[in-house]
Amino acid sequence: MFRLIKEDSGARRGEFETVHGVIQTPLFMNVGTSAAIKGAVSSVDLKEVGCQVELSNTYHLHVRPGEDVIYDMGGLQAFMNWDRPILTDSGGFQVFSLAQLRKITEEGVHFQSHVDGKRIFMGPEESMRIQSRLASTIAMAFDECVENPSPYDYVKASCDRTFRWLVRCKAEMERLNSLEDTINKDQLLFGINQGGTYHDLRVEHMKKIRALDLPGYAIGGLAVGESADVMYEITQTVTEYMPKDKPRYLMGVGTPTNIIESVKRGIDFFDCVIVSRNARHANLYTNMGVLNLNNKKFERDSRPIEDGCQCPTCRNFSRAYIRHLFKAKEMLGMRLCVLHNLWFYNNLMQEIRDAIENNTFQSYSEEKIEAFRGRV
Repeated sequence: MFRLIKEDSGARRGEFETVHGVIQTPLFMNVGTSAAIKGAVSSVDLKEVGCQVELSNTYHLHVRPGEDVIYDMGGLQAFMNWDRPILTDSGGFQVFSLAQLRKITEEGVHFQSHVDGKRIFMGPEESMRIQSRLASTIAMAFDECVENPSPYDYVKASCDRTFRWLVRCKAEMERLNSLEDTINKDQLLFGINQGGTYHDLRVEHMKKIRALDLPGYAIGGLAVGESADVMYEITQTVTEYMPKDKPRYLMGVGTPTNIIESVKRGIDFFDCVIVSRNARHANLYTNMGVLNLNNKKFERDSRPIEDGCQCPTCRNFSRAYIRHLFKAKEMLGMRLCVLHNLWFYNNLMQEIRDAIENNTFQSYSEEKIEAFRGRV
């Protein structure tokens, strides 16, 4: 399913074939947690800004509207009118980051909904069943994401339990894919590497999960408190033990510089909420650095967010107008900025793919990282 086309300076150019289309890698997945990109951006807009894969979250969709509603509507693709691949996160990270009260057992996790306090239980089988009802292209394994730093002994025990959960996820997905009433019988399972900031635990866990021969593998539990340098070190350590013929996903990362540095270390898939979150506060990404449209100096600026940008926002609207929308608290301001940031990220990934194919990734990455240090 994954074909490695080219390597250049550690970076990988590949294609990943799925039942919902071929994914060109490296790529950035656009995060639509509750089956929508925050900022009034629809699936129709996603195509215009070059999105390949939309990412939704199992926990949030389980809480509302419920996986049975989405199943009855024909699955996520039909529900949100999106005919390209969808990846669903398992809900594990949200269980540990949002739940006020939770109890972890070998079977799974008992916790309270952050919405209404309702008691919920989720384990490997429950997560797989929910994701099967959602009918996503790629389902993530249920795991525990620990804080950084955490005590060594706790992280080791958590890794061992996460591996046992992964074995159960694999067995349950195989069962679900064989059922007659399953919408997507070709749903793919990605395993998640954990181990905090401990190199030996990361390597040990990666060796164990790669033996399960899954369609893809992710690195989880990073970008949650540790420095960027530590994140890069752990990523480099883990990728050396990841299969070359399977896609590699660094979860929850990150800034344009984070992405380029991680592509150097062999990562293929990325996602991060900061792209739309920052846009909703008028913080925009450009090839000259970050731009904050709230600044008064843009009050009479007739230029687009970035000269030469081909996103739908820059082709049609000025900095002055978008700044006005924010000051007037008009929702359109957020929407236009989210469209720009998403287009910028998707275009960045296209440039990265082109640079790898042309054997210019090293010079390209150095030039871009230097430019991203700036501020407009």
